[in-house]
Order: sequence, then C-alpha cells, then structure tokens
Amino acid sequence: MTDYNTNADPSILYDAIVIGTGITGGWAAKELCENGLKTLVLERGRMVKHIEDYHTANLDNWDFENRGRMKAEELKKQEKQARTGYTIHPASKHWFVNDNKHPYNETKRFDWIRGYHVGGKSLMWARMSFRWSEMDFEANAKDGYGCDWPIRYQDLEPWYEKVEKFVGISGKAENLPQLPDSIFTPEMPLNCVEQEFQDGVAANYNDRKVINTRVANLTGDDSSFEGRTKCQFRNRCIRGCPFGGYFSSLSSTLPAANRTGNMILRPNSIAHEIIYDEKSGLASGVKVIDTETKENFIFKGKTIMCCAAAVASTSILMQSKSKRFPNGLGNDSGELGHNLMDHHFKVGARASFEGHEDEYFKGRKPAGFFVPRFQNIDEKSKTNQFLRGYGMQGGAGRSSWQRGNNEMSFGAQLKEQLLKPGQWGIGINCFGETLPYHENKMELDYSKLDEWGLPTVTFDCEFKENEDKMRDHAKEQAVEMLKKAGFKNVQGYKAPCFPGNGIHEMGTARMGRDPKTSVLNGNNQIHTVPNVYVTDGACMASSASQNPSLTYMAITARAANHAAKQVKENKFNIS
Repeated sequence: MTDYNTNADPSILYDAIVIGTGITGGWAAKELCENGLKTLVLERGRMVKHIEDYHTANLDNWDFENRGRMKAEELKKQEKQARTGYTIHPASKHWFVNDNKHPYNETKRFDWIRGYHVGGKSLMWARMSFRWSEMDFEANAKDGYGCDWPIRYQDLEPWYEKVEKFVGISGKAENLPQLPDSIFTPEMPLNCVEQEFQDGVAANYNDRKVINTRVANLTGDDSSFEGRTKCQFRNRCIRGCPFGGYFSSLSSTLPAANRTGNMILRPNSIAHEIIYDEKSGLASGVKVIDTETKENFIFKGKTIMCCAAAVASTSILMQSKSKRFPNGLGNDSGELGHNLMDHHFKVGARASFEGHEDEYFKGRKPAGFFVPRFQNIDEKSKTNQFLRGYGMQGGAGRSSWQRGNNEMSFGAQLKEQLLKPGQWGIGINCFGETLPYHENKMELDYSKLDEWGLPTVTFDCEFKENEDKMRDHAKEQAVEMLKKAGFKNVQGYKAPCFPGNGIHEMGTARMGRDPKTSVLNGNNQIHTVPNVYVTDGACMASSASQNPSLTYMAITARAANHAAKQVKENKFNIS
C-alpha cells in the first residue's frame, strides 16, 4: 500500500499536470517526477490503494451472494457493457462504470468500456504486450490510408526497452520481423495441447508460427521489480493482484512517481478544459470539477499531458475552446475527434483434441498462445482481399464438471465421472486491424449534459468492408489450421462485433507530419500548443493488429522525457 500526497494547491504553478492515472498516466507521472518535475496528477474517479482495496482478490464464487450471479437490478446499471457479451461478475463489477450515471450517445453502436478510479483500466486490462514493427509505422504511407506516422520503429525502440525492463513482459524471443522481440522474463509454457497445435502448424505451414503469448505478468526469480512478486497463476488479474504479479500503474508506476516526493495525486477531479493563453500561445492550466464537493478549480502548469484514454482526452481538447481555437484546442486541421479506431475480433474457430487424457495442468495460467500476423507482410504473403492484417490469440484446456450442469441430479456414476477433467478443447480468436477512416468519429452533444453539466459524447463509428473481408479470411484460416494440426470437431465462428468491443480506442487526435492533416507532432505535442502533449490512444495514426498498450507506454515515456527537458530549459514560459 502506498500513501499519497493529495493536497493539491490551486495557487501553485506546477511544473507538469498529468490528466489520468491509467497505463499512460502512470508512466507520464513516473518519468516527469523522476526528472525532478513537481507534478500534479488528476484522476476523475475515486482513490484506490494497491492491495488494500482489492476486496475480492481472495474470494471464491461461493463467497459471493447468489454464487456470483448478478442481480437484475445491478445488471441494469451496466446494460451497455452487458450487451457486449462480456461477463459481469461481482468480483470485478466495481471497476466498471455505471452506464446510467455516465451516459453517452450512439449514431452507430459503440460499446464504450470505462473504469473511473485511480489506476484506470490498467487494473482491468488483458496484459497482452507486443511491440509494433517498422511495417506498422510505415503502413499509412505505403497504402495511403490515414496520414504518415511522424515516427518509426527505431524512434521507439529504446523506449520499448526502458518500459519492458520496468514492466516485466513474460515471453520468448522468436526473431520475427513483423513482431519484434521484447526484453523478456521467462515465458509461460504452453500446455500439452497448445504444444500440439504449435507442432501441427509448424509441420504444415512455413509462413506462420504459433508462439507463447507475451503478457505483462512477472515470471522468474528476478527481484529487480520493486514491490512486486512474480505471478502466482491464480488468473484473477481483473480483481486486482495483491502480489503485483501483473503490471498496473497502481502497483508500479504511481508508487515509483510517489517515491520521488515530486507527485501530488488528486482523485475525484474531473479535468474538463485546458486553458489557452492567447499572449504566450501556450496552455496555462486545467479546469477541474471536484466530484465530492462540486467545487470548481483551476490548476496551473507549465506543461500538460493528456493521458485520460483516447475518447476522454479528445473530449477535453474539444471542450477547450477559445478565440484562437473555436473548434477545440489545436484543432486547426479539423481532425480532432476523427479517425476513431478499435480492433475487430470475435471471429475464429474452436475444436476438441483426442488424447492427453492422462495429462492436466497445474495452476490457472493467465496466458495462452499467439499467432503473429502472417498476411500482407511481404510480396509473398500479399492478398488482394483486404489491406493490413490480423493476429490470432487462443488457448487450450480441459472442460470441467459444468459440462454436465443440466443433469447433476442424475446418478452416482455420472457424478463420479464429472469429478474428473473432461475432454481437451482449444479456441482461436482473431484480432484485426481497422483502417483510420476519417468518417469514423466522436462528437460532443451540448444538448445532452451529464450530471456535471458537461457535454456527452456521441459515437459515429463502424467496421467497414475491409474489416469484414479480413474477418472472413481469419475464420477460414483458423478452421484450416486446426484441421491440419489434427484437431477434431472443428467449428468456425464469426460473432457480431462492434467498435468498442476490443477496448482499444485509438485515433481522434492523431500524430502526423503535417499540421493540416493531424493534431500532434512527432513528440506528441499539439502542433500549435507545444506545451500540451497527448500520449494515450488518441495519438495513434493507425491501429496495427497487435494490442497497443505496450506502444502507448513507450510513446508516453518518450514524450514525458521530452516534456521534462523542455520545462528544464524554460521553453514553456506561461505569462
């Protein structure tokens, strides 16, 4: 548990203000504070303390009322999130917002998953951690969708390394150009049936590879990860890990920032507007609503880093209007709010495996296998069906006693059989890239205000033909791979999927080389307001097919160090 200084003073000019405490906010705070900057960190949600506030971390299903089933009146508070198909469970429901209390609007369906508390979605994420490759940063320039990234892989490579040494990424080097290797702690081994799939694919294909997935769960006996213990294979990550076995800002970056003595953390603080100073051409501070007292404050800072997550950060910029920026801070290009992206998935295949009936696995491994993108990575793998590509995530396991839960009252022999592990099964889920379409957007509705009197967000976003063709291809390939690898009862699936389902919102304040077509430059600064940085998903110019969180962290660490240098050199003089 870490005790934080929460005594923010509106009369002080802070060296830096960070908005958000999730994966990027934590990294911004750590880097700024370790550079000696007096930093105010704002979080719109409640305080959460590592370990102390993980109230369900050690409970079993029978410890919950109704054996873990949600009451109907509770489900009504999260109806939009429930429609995604994700299970809402009393063990983790407290991390997810009340949809009624935090409304939004949909021109087209968008499933917006949010967590308002210190630590943000770093407490809830799936921990998949992959570097992007040079191919991903070049894609826009090569096929003409979106604007060219102002950075390339080599710009981020040292920052990937810095982040990985602190986070701890379990995995194994594979030397694949489309998926650069990280600095790893020992991989989580594949179980016997996952190994069968790996071997079967290797025997039948030379253009793709099944590898151990890469997750931000500590493994091995390295003691350099201060305050954290290696993963205990409980697979209860979403409840909050009292061991610090998986990376979160609450267990890692925020405590690191706090140890410097340079951080003030202020929860229950809704940042809703960045103040633009006409004389200096810089931002001078942030307007904040205290959710407990309903008071309004202005906090002043030399530099401001937006790390509230893509939609929230862009919403703040859109609300930050002035004579110079009547359409939102830094929005000369008109791109603010546009180019909204998410990964599409819920497509793949399932199968059973005959054999290994005498084998099981110990613990609840919170990781499976991964098949890196193998389509459109070179001329040989090029297809005319769609642009970009997808990866495959999955795992294998044995069915439990629940396979017979409709007949549990019939016969001692059946009951005895159900106490034994069932047949082995395997599942593949494909995650694909979404192109950065200008027309996929978010807007603000000032006719529908929230309880704080702030405009609500309206989504107008959809997956298009390119994504649908990619999904068809992914299903076909997943089925074929399982069959060739020797699995039985193979069934492909393609379930409905909507933007927001992937919980990887990206774009809306993209980086670019040209101020006429982008919001941010290569250092994540607003082109025309250089002391404002945006480093969460809003900054992304494309989505790649890999999970983006590791790239967010590397981008944030890089930008925060740039901001710290600018402040130290007195480049941001507020009038």
